[in-house]
Amino acid sequence: MTLDELFAIICQRRDHPTPSSYTAKLLAAGEDEILKKIGEESVEVILAAKAQGDARLVEELSDLAYHTLVLLAARGLSPDDIRQELARRHR
Repeated sequence: MTLDELFAIICQRRDHPTPSSYTAKLLAAGEDEILKKIGEESVEVILAAKAQGDARLVEELSDLAYHTLVLLAARGLSPDDIRQELARRHR
């Protein structure tokens, strides 16, 4: 699955929430809860990088990427906004 595919699923869950969807629940909880999860995942990335091996690091980076995409969706932004900013920085 690509990050764009994951983002599309997140947006679908935002636009058509179901009670069983973690993503829909997280979005409904609001930005503060999303930011809390990003903070937690950021710490877990650091811990994994320092002492838990590459497999654990990839797992935690995946969690961080997911929660970052949820924040983008909550704000009405997209991965394209990040791509545009990176392109601007490397002109």
